[in-house]
Amino acid sequence: MIDWLTRSASEQQIAIGDKSVPIVIRRLKSAKRLTLRLAPDGSEVRVSMPKWAPTREAIAFAHSRADWLSAQAAKIPRREAPQAGGTVLYRGETLTIGWDEKARRTPARDGDILRVGGPVEGIEPRIRRWLEREALHLFESDARDYCAVARIEPVPVALSRAQKRWGSCSDRRRIRLNWRLVQAPDHVRRSVVAHEVAHLVHFDHSPAFHALLGQIYEADIRIADRWLKEHGRSLYAAFG
Repeated sequence: MIDWLTRSASEQQIAIGDKSVPIVIRRLKSAKRLTLRLAPDGSEVRVSMPKWAPTREAIAFAHSRADWLSAQAAKIPRREAPQAGGTVLYRGETLTIGWDEKARRTPARDGDILRVGGPVEGIEPRIRRWLEREALHLFESDARDYCAVARIEPVPVALSRAQKRWGSCSDRRRIRLNWRLVQAPDHVRRSVVAHEVAHLVHFDHSPAFHALLGQIYEADIRIADRWLKEHGRSLYAAFG
């Protein structure tokens, strides 16, 4: 997984469907070829490239794949805000929203139903706050697990509302994780936490980093990465 933190000074735009989005370039020592990806929310086109390759090649590569990018953009789920009788994703499961105005406002899971009360117009923010609380609790537990395996002291965990990153560890003193991951299956969420914990030891994507990640993460990281690549956009559908 790559944290897309910087934009190229020569950033360009590309037309995808009915909108224009930026092309964000990242040069990597380990890259052997150009690779292309659309951000989960469709807000930017990401190109990774070898450090020696000229920027114009990355720009031309993105434009040559405009049709593919448009097809990918068409797969991004449309915004469907949570509503009474609707559904919400939680830890890889689909819960039905059971609303009763006289019930408690704080959502509570009851099997495959998420019960919530209060004014109907406040359903979305109440469910979002509940998901964020659940996310923080799970993230903190996950991080403690992986820090213990890596034999390092736990660090504080904070929630991120980023539109383009699942996690970050910019200063080795705190981990930030996208709260939307609480909607993903447990093995996917935990893979991101393990990734960021590994960065507390190796602040790069070196062989040593990947070796540590493979040591502390209990499942196949490739399966989790593939899930995020194929389904990550769906985590933005309900709350934007």
